[in-house]
Amino acid sequence: MIRSELIQKIADENPHLYQRDVERIVNTIFEEITEAMANGNRVELRGFGAFSVKQRNARVGRNPRTGEAVEVEEKHVPFFKTGKLLRDRLNGKS
Repeated sequence: MIRSELIQKIADENPHLYQRDVERIVNTIFEEITEAMANGNRVELRGFGAFSVKQRNARVGRNPRTGEAVEVEEKHVPFFKTGKLLRDRLNGKS
């Protein structure tokens, strides 16, 4: 499901809301999650999962074409851990 499909589904299920308002709400939620992660914070949505940022240390990697050693800089990457409720639903336990 892509963002526009999510917005449409929420708007369809809530006819009392204008689609532009639903779009603003969804965009605000994503912006807040992004901003929190950019500041190094963890975002937890109970039952769904938690978004966090993991740090990958600098290391020496290899160029797959040439086999040459390459310095890889330290970086921060997004990480998502599913919540118990979501994991159970995916595995047909609920």
